[in-house]
Amino acid sequence: MGETELVESVRQALLSGILVIAPVLIVAFGVGTLMGLVQAATGIQEQVVGLVPRLVAIAAALVLMMPWMLERMVELVRSCAGGP
Repeated sequence: MGETELVESVRQALLSGILVIAPVLIVAFGVGTLMGLVQAATGIQEQVVGLVPRLVAIAAALVLMMPWMLERMVELVRSCAGGP
């Protein structure tokens, strides 16, 4: 494996990692922002009120996106291993 192939493999791995985790981060950011607005509007400053919905949303996003995430990671491993 040459230097350029190694650099390309690392680039692919980083891009795939970002692409795989992006939907979960977007969901977490969206729910966190929404809960922050709700807490500010209602005056409730309890930490658990913001944390629990965010954790539930992240878990749901992981469950829904897991097949797609695994498919992307398998594609990455196959491309790095030189498989079909």
